[in-house]
Parts: sequence; structure tokens; C-alpha cells
Amino acid sequence: MNKQPRDMSWKNLGEMSIKEQEQGPQGAEAKIPSQVSLGGLGKSRCPMCMELFKVPRILPCLHTFCTACLEELEPFSVLMLRTPDSEKTSERPWLWDKQPQHLEPQLSILCPVCDTEVDLPPGGVKALTIDHLAINKVLLQNLQEDRPCLVCDLCSDREVDSRCLTCRVNLCQFCSQAHRRQKKTAFHSIMPLKDLKGYNQIGKAIVCSIHPPEELNLFCEQCDQPVCRDCVLGDHREHTYDLVSNVIYKHGNSIRDLLKSTQPHMGTLERALIQIEGVGNALRSRMDALSSDVREFCDGYIMAIREHRDQLLKQLEDVRIQKENSLHLQKLQVEQLLADLRTGVEFTEHLLNNGTDLEILVTKKVVVNRLKKLKKTDYSIGPGLDDGICFSPQEKAGQYGGYEVFGAILTKGVDPSKCILQGEDIQKVCEKQKVTLTLLCRDILGEHMGRGGEHIRVNVIHKNKDCVLKTMVQDNNNGTYTISFSPEELGLYTVCIFVKGQHIQGSPYTMTVRRRFRQHQGVFHCCSFCSSGGQKNARCACGGTMAGGYQGCGHGHKGHPGRRHWSCCGGTEENSECLGEIPQRSLVRTVAL
Repeated sequence: MNKQPRDMSWKNLGEMSIKEQEQGPQGAEAKIPSQVSLGGLGKSRCPMCMELFKVPRILPCLHTFCTACLEELEPFSVLMLRTPDSEKTSERPWLWDKQPQHLEPQLSILCPVCDTEVDLPPGGVKALTIDHLAINKVLLQNLQEDRPCLVCDLCSDREVDSRCLTCRVNLCQFCSQAHRRQKKTAFHSIMPLKDLKGYNQIGKAIVCSIHPPEELNLFCEQCDQPVCRDCVLGDHREHTYDLVSNVIYKHGNSIRDLLKSTQPHMGTLERALIQIEGVGNALRSRMDALSSDVREFCDGYIMAIREHRDQLLKQLEDVRIQKENSLHLQKLQVEQLLADLRTGVEFTEHLLNNGTDLEILVTKKVVVNRLKKLKKTDYSIGPGLDDGICFSPQEKAGQYGGYEVFGAILTKGVDPSKCILQGEDIQKVCEKQKVTLTLLCRDILGEHMGRGGEHIRVNVIHKNKDCVLKTMVQDNNNGTYTISFSPEELGLYTVCIFVKGQHIQGSPYTMTVRRRFRQHQGVFHCCSFCSSGGQKNARCACGGTMAGGYQGCGHGHKGHPGRRHWSCCGGTEENSECLGEIPQRSLVRTVAL
């Protein structure tokens, strides 16, 4: 076999030129610049406990944790059940109902870093791959920081004093002297511990877990795993194997090729991340600008609302003062009238009760004149205004500072006795004909309200039948209301219209529903004899009798109206409604010649 030195680094060889490879290999203990990063696997602290790694193991998602930390995680799920040797015997997992005595649950956990669900091998956490780079990083950090916890790798008892760079083990002073005295290790390179502080990478021998004294320096191609010398003499006896230094090129280069095909995706994701961050920055800038616009708009709106509020309160105060002054003036007038009337009444009563006949007659003229004058005075005096003032939040109130605001003080109150009905003549209504009326609301002074919002109730009831019509009331929002209904039955109806629960002016109304206007079905003629061409079986609704004995109508004969008339009903008005159908005796309808 063409053997390469054990400490040859395939990573460096992949980057070296042919000339550099001819010059000789580089040792695993080569001193590298301190700024070179070891990557994610080279970190020395566990992401969970934040302490230096203790037996670090790698999850399938390539995050490393202490073995004890991983064992503390709760299983996320039991994915399947398989036999302990299922990976060797079959790729298909066993189900629960097949040989349950040989089944092991395959568990999954969530990675504490990336939250990825990862499957644990059948052996559990302790079957995960050990992160030797993390171990080396912890070792190097302990060496650099003079940690007293380092003990000799050979005797595991004394404090470390030096390190054999050939065997890659830490030695105490006693073991270091013994190492130099032994013939097999006499020429190994042993360096004091203090001289290793300038190194950024240091290796430690990886021994076989089955045969601890032996290093893993061989690679079984069939099992795809490193093995030791004793392994190839036992379980891997018939397998193909080779030195690690010989196969590292093939396997290392395959990993490198896979890495090269995977690395471009990093650029794609980095560019996508930059784009996302760019959109996020633009979004934040946009949101900041919009937030400023919203604040500016709302602040202006608040100022407009406050200004409108102050204006409404001022208007309300002005209305209060105006109404109170008006009521006070009217009160003074009524008090004066009452005083005048009381004076006249009291004076007259005193005169009649206490005056002599002559005194009464002497004072009669002046008393009578005064009483007549007082009698002519109109005493049907009520408040010239009411408390009909309200606030309408939906009312448009114009603009303040460029903002449209709502809410207005309404000083008018509707007076049902001043409300009137407009529209169709309620006395000329036909059956099944839609009736449309308009209610005009007015205030106490008889002025048009100019706004809606009043409670209107309409009842249309047949006087002789238990029939109540369905009515529709539409608020036109201008002080008028459209009332519509369609009577189905003939006869008299009572129409009651209420505003604020009170009858309006003229309510209740009486409505007469008549039949619909009927068109004439006959002809307007002088007689059926002429219009039918002299047919003897022609009949006319006028009931006239032809000379000679057959029924019909003729000029100047009995029953003839004496002028032109309708053959269907006998009506003599050409432009009129048909008065009735042709009598049953009429067998032939007359037609126009």
C-alpha cells in the first residue's frame, strides 16, 4: 500500500499546488494564524448550559451540545419502532405488532437552536457522533487559560505539564520523563504546556470506542466508518479497508464536491435575505411616513373637532339666551294682560257687590267699555316657542380647518298640529292603485322643519271590515315624509297619521276606495241597427225596441236615449267610464261599421 504520513491534512492538500505537495506534508499540530475561524463546530461552549463542552455530540442538523444536556431534552415524538439490528438486517422498520420483545422506539427531539425535529439513532443520545473539533477547542482553551482542571491523559491523576505532539496526549511531569525514557517514544516531540498558548489548533488522538487503547487509523469502506487495528481483525475481517490517510482524498473530495454544489445556495439565500431586509427597511420607512401622516391628520382632525365643539357650545349658549329672553318678554306681556284683566274683573265685582244703584249706573259706561275691550283681547296665548332643541350627531356641519365635521344644534321642534298632508286627492282612490302622500312637517311657528328624523306612524283601517293596510313611510331628510299604500278592498277607510304620537292637522282622514276606471268595450253609435248593418239579433245596452217586434234599438223608438250612446253600457258621454257590462239578453256585440 502506498502509505501517506498519518498527520497529513487533506484539507491543506486540496488547496496546495503540486509543487507544494512535493515539498512534504504539514503536521496536524501546525501553527495557524489566530484570526482563522473554526466554524460552527469549533465553538467551545454548549448553547444550552453555556459551559465548556463536556462530551459534545453532533445532532443531524449539525448543532453541537453536551451529552448530558441532550439527555435532559424531552422526546418530541416516537416516530417508529425497530429492532436493534434493523439497520443491518432490513431497511424497513418493524411495527408494534411484530415481535414486540425485540423492538426499540426511535425517538425524535427538537434542536434547541434551530427548532428542527431530528431523529435519534436507536442507541439514543449516546449513539450520536462525537464532535472532536469541539473537544479540541475546549482542550486548547483550557491550555491557553491555565485551567487547573487538566490532568494527565496517561495516569489521569497528576496535573498536566507538557504535551506530546506526536502522540497528541497531555502528560504530567512524571509521565513526560517516562515517555522520553521509553525506546518506542524516545524521539517523540514533547513541548511544555506554556509553549502551546500561541496555537489556535491542537489535535487529540481519537481512540476506538470498542478497543480504547487503539487509535482509529483505518477506514472500513463497506461500513463507511473509521476503525482500529483490532476492529479489522474482528467484526470487519472480511471488509475492504485502508489507511485513513489513503482514503481521505476520495471521501474528502466527495465532501468538497458536495460542499461546492451546496455553497451557491448560501449566496442565493443571502441575496434573498438582503432583498427581504431591503423590503423590510422600505416597509419600516413607509410605515414611519404613514404614521407621521396619520398623526398629522388626526391631530388636525382633533383640533377641528375641538373648534367645532367650542362653536356648538357657543351656539347652544346663544340659543339659550335668545329663547330665555323671548320667554321672558312673553311672560311680561302675559302678566300685563293678566293684571289688566284682574283689575277690570275685581273693579266690576266690587262695583256690583258694593255700589248703589246710582253708583252703578254712573260708572256703567266706563266699566262696560273696559270690559268689552278686555273681552276682545285674544287670550289663547301659549309659549311662543318650545324646548324643541336637540343635537343631531349625523347632521353635516360643514368644514373646520379643511376637515368635514358632523353634529349640529337643531333649534326647531315639530308641531303635529301644524303638519299637513300633500299629494293625491284622498277622496279619489281606486282599488289596487298605489296611493302616494307627502307629509310636510312644520314647527310651532308654522315654518318648514327642513330636516328629518321624526317618528311617523300611519294607520289605514277599513271601516266595515277588519282590514289594516300595510303602509310605507320614507324619510326624505328634508322635513317631508313619503307615505304610500295600496288598498285592495272597496269602501271607506280611516287614515290616521301621527307625529310624536299626536294626530296631524286634519287627521283622521276619510278615504273612499272605488273601482278602477273601466274602458268601454262596445261602440259609441246612434243605434245597433245602423252599426250592425240591420241585423235583427243585434242588441244594445240602451234597451231600445225596433218597430216590427224584434229587440234592438232604432232612431226615435221606445227605449232609445235619443242621441249617440255606448252599446256596452248605454252611457251617453263619449269620454266616460263604462257603467256596466252588456245585459245577459245581448247575444251579439255590435261593431263599428
